[in-house]
Amino acid sequence: MRKSGILMPVSSLPSKYGIGCFSKEAYEFVDFLRDAGQKYWQILPLGPTGYGDSPYQSFSTFAGNPYFIDLEAFIEKGWLTLEECEDADLGDKAEVDYEKIYFGRFPLLKKAFLRSRIREDKAFQEFCVKESSWLTDYSLYMAIKNENDGKSFYEWPEALRRRDKNALKEAQKRLEEEITFYHFLQYVFLEQWLALKNYANQNGVEMIGDIPIYVAADSADTWANPELFQLDPDGMPVGVAGCPPDYFSATGQLWGNPLYRWDYHKETGFAWWLERLGHCYRLYDMVRIDHFRGFEAYYSIPYGDPTAEFGHWEEGPGFALFDAFRKKYGKKPVIAEDLGFLTDGVRRLIRRTGYPGMKILEFAFDSKEDNDYLPHNYNNNCVVYTGTHDNDTVLGWIKTLSSADRKFVKEYLGVKGTKNLHWEMIRLALSSVADTAIIPMQDCLGLGSEGRINTPSTLGCNWKWRLDKNSDLTEIAAKLRHLSKIYGRF
Repeated sequence: MRKSGILMPVSSLPSKYGIGCFSKEAYEFVDFLRDAGQKYWQILPLGPTGYGDSPYQSFSTFAGNPYFIDLEAFIEKGWLTLEECEDADLGDKAEVDYEKIYFGRFPLLKKAFLRSRIREDKAFQEFCVKESSWLTDYSLYMAIKNENDGKSFYEWPEALRRRDKNALKEAQKRLEEEITFYHFLQYVFLEQWLALKNYANQNGVEMIGDIPIYVAADSADTWANPELFQLDPDGMPVGVAGCPPDYFSATGQLWGNPLYRWDYHKETGFAWWLERLGHCYRLYDMVRIDHFRGFEAYYSIPYGDPTAEFGHWEEGPGFALFDAFRKKYGKKPVIAEDLGFLTDGVRRLIRRTGYPGMKILEFAFDSKEDNDYLPHNYNNNCVVYTGTHDNDTVLGWIKTLSSADRKFVKEYLGVKGTKNLHWEMIRLALSSVADTAIIPMQDCLGLGSEGRINTPSTLGCNWKWRLDKNSDLTEIAAKLRHLSKIYGRF
């Protein structure tokens, strides 16, 4: 069945108090999607963000970001007052100010926790037991991190860094209240997220989540499960993740994540990965698996290198992981992020899984060659995007093209100018044979580069964009609904 949807991070919603969250504005966005005839809302990873504010570098692959908790729900419960929330300095409402969010939101969350008497809540008690396989380590990790001024666990006292049993027991006793606070945050996060997801599903909208292939070096996952990763006897990475020089960066992308010990994962029947994927399908209806080519072969960069130029390729787990996944959970909807340099081996893996890959229209218009991203080369088992969170907006991108490539775009689309090019590109995506089409919200709005979410290999200017609360989406909804009907996606 042909469907379409919108890509927009939760953080980009125009909610009150500094950052998008699971507030009434999230429910209104679902209403917009329904009215626009859209069947998917694709978001970015929901994990708690660390250094650089990237959702792809989270403190936990299982935990949710406390920033997304709706403070207005706490006001309704009497756990916070309106005055307390409005007096907090949470930054410029036009974009996310992560530093102010960090220093302003957590004191409010702590007040709500202390007033909630959550320990007496039976549902909370049951949650803590049910989620203990990851929640115990995550909450302890965050409590110890806070006690050590937010430092990476590599800089903690040796006994805690190496998880000495006695040191952990003492920390659990000493930090009991802080640990319970983090249990509370995860309980409320999951409760609010599942309520939003349920509302979306009731309105015919499915949630597409995003799972990064790697976990962060400084994360509860790495600290609690060092046997899963390529670490030396001192617990330091041997090699780190990234990708070689490509469209985005002449020196490649140095992500810095620890690499997996795939031989160990295979010996355990991929137990950790199966738990991770199973958790995702509690949260989402469909999952986009980031950097899918890394399962066929992954790029290993020597730890300490300043760029990704001198890495090498290593063999990944291949089909065995996805075979184990299917045997345990059955056939689940997946989007395979297969961008970048693809080998025949990667193509064979994608064909064998049957997962749809991604087609990015902004990658299609090289006037010197015919390429796989041009719609006339698609088959139906793919997901087409005008661009992703890593791309410029359509109107920003068109300005960066050479005159020859810009001419090719206009000829292919059959237009003379570029003023409304965003709608022509949206039409091209929706009219393609791809079973699924996803459009970034910024392209629907016709924004320029000021609407860009992320520029890879840069820090300090990313993940900040937010939808203007005064935006009138009525006309956009009507246009999307009309195009979706024309091209059989309604």
